[in-house]
Amino acid sequence: MTTKISVLGAGSWGTALAMLAARNGCQTLLWGHNPEHIAQLKEDRENKHYLAGLRFPDTLNVTSELEEVATFSSLLLISVPSHAFKATLLNLKPFITPQTQIAWATKGFCADNGALLDSLVATHLFPQTPTAVLSGPTFAKEVAADLPTAMTIASANTEFANKLSGLLHNQRFRTYTSTDIIGVQVGGAIKNVLAIAAGIADGLGLGANTRAALITRGLSEVIRLGIKLGGKQETFMGLAGLGDLILTCTDDQSRNRRFGLALGQGKSQAEAVKAIGQEIEGVFAAKEAYVLSKKYEVEMPITEQTYKVLYEGLDPRIAVQNLLTREQKAES
Repeated sequence: MTTKISVLGAGSWGTALAMLAARNGCQTLLWGHNPEHIAQLKEDRENKHYLAGLRFPDTLNVTSELEEVATFSSLLLISVPSHAFKATLLNLKPFITPQTQIAWATKGFCADNGALLDSLVATHLFPQTPTAVLSGPTFAKEVAADLPTAMTIASANTEFANKLSGLLHNQRFRTYTSTDIIGVQVGGAIKNVLAIAAGIADGLGLGANTRAALITRGLSEVIRLGIKLGGKQETFMGLAGLGDLILTCTDDQSRNRRFGLALGQGKSQAEAVKAIGQEIEGVFAAKEAYVLSKKYEVEMPITEQTYKVLYEGLDPRIAVQNLLTREQKAES
């Protein structure tokens, strides 16, 4: 019997995951909130706006009806922006059952209270709902183009993690499972903030040494906050931590990095967002990460300076100087 899967979010990442599942033999239904965009996808059989030139497999279909994706499959994979995650769950709720399985590839925090996304699922859906989170060093275009990729699938439900792993894993896409759903989420959210910081540094022309230092010390910030929230240190040294951090901070396919580059080059936030034309998750995550760092008394100087650039109008050059002039200390 052919497995069915519904993917919610017709941006670049949701589309790439839907294409991956369809190539692996799943009957796949991709949902998007914009009926005009979905109509165009049906006509073109590709996502020309985000992944031009990459054709949909025959087993991939699209819809703009939430009820249709919920009735099509009991396995839902959500890949909407973090600020839309809660609304998507609430809109889905009338159409799902306690047997529905929910996974997400969204990276970020709840915009309402800074909570991790798994807490939203636990609060607003059924207590027994099997859940999982997907994260790791994955650019959508490379996954859609079937280039070699590896990622982590984390779930407290080992059976569900293994099921998802089996659906997505192939000779070009390697999946690893984990039980550390908190650590995987923290790594996926904070790396976007640090990618903005790395982009700012490169936009200022500060060089490779600075970028390497930001990545390394940024990882320390991820680990400190992640452990405080209940994550495991080994998670942050793997694909969902260090791997994703390196990818996002060093390659210009990262829109968070490109956003930071633009700021470092003197462009306004509005100009940078307009030029990129997609969600910049790190902007939202910077605020939530900063609030969490203060709440839990976790030292996160790179995150703090990035927050001040984004929300308090701090000159990026002064932010860098603030980092360089911090009190000397032992590395930890």
